[in-house]
Amino acid sequence: MTDSFDTEKSRASSWFRELRDQIVASFETLENNHATGPMSDAAPGSFEVTETERTSDDGSDAGGGLMSVMRGGRVFEKVGVNISTVYGTLGERAQNAMAARKGIPGMKDDPRFWASGISLVAHMQNPHAPAVHMNTRMFWTPHAWWFGGGSDLNPCIEYADDTAHFHAQQKAHLDPHGGDLYPKLKAWADEYFYIPHRNRARGVGGIFMDDKCTGDWETDFALTQDIGRAFLPAYVPLVEKRRVQDWDDADKDAQLIHRGLYAEYNLVYDRGTKFGLETGHDANAVLMSLPPLAKWV
Repeated sequence: MTDSFDTEKSRASSWFRELRDQIVASFETLENNHATGPMSDAAPGSFEVTETERTSDDGSDAGGGLMSVMRGGRVFEKVGVNISTVYGTLGERAQNAMAARKGIPGMKDDPRFWASGISLVAHMQNPHAPAVHMNTRMFWTPHAWWFGGGSDLNPCIEYADDTAHFHAQQKAHLDPHGGDLYPKLKAWADEYFYIPHRNRARGVGGIFMDDKCTGDWETDFALTQDIGRAFLPAYVPLVEKRRVQDWDDADKDAQLIHRGLYAEYNLVYDRGTKFGLETGHDANAVLMSLPPLAKWV
């Protein structure tokens, strides 16, 4: 797929890979530096890395990525950090969705697409340590391009100071792009990560944007990078603080029930999950975000 955006595509996909490498290294350090607590006898952890592929309807290569998952550690019960760069032709359902939701004309005349991004979900051993989600992405068609992404915190046991720290880091990284941006993206996250059939949010929010295209690619790419850069300073200190906190069976039960909310949201409402499955991406990579264990009352 050669077009005038080849340089921008390469820069975006390279950045997502760099961010992935930073996060994987940071999480492995967290896992292997902390041999204390209920899982102190567990073996040191590292990510299992698998190449993923997307195959188009005609069987031709359509891109892929890396699925990196670590399970059963002292700190992380399950954490996945995926990157992918996929391309091809949008099917009729995806074309209709793009035309309806994004108002993009001409999709049926030239339904090619290219997409690249990073997606992360962490489910923790200690119920006091919050689960978290983060993603950033770039999407291109011959008719339009845009960025999206954000991060949100999903504690089963809420701490006001953890929530404040997480949001403060998001705000600090967004403020250089305009003082009105953080309130907008926070409100967007509150709306997007809401579970209508439960009449509640799935967590304590964060930031979220979709369809970001001001017409200035460099400006929008810089914003997307800062959303990614905000993640580690927003999240790692919370894990450091909560990983050694004592917990009991009641805490674990609360965690498993809360994970049910996360599973419901991702399977019923999440647009990224639907898009990945509808466009033929590796199903294991798409569903990597689901918790290892959950329960419902």
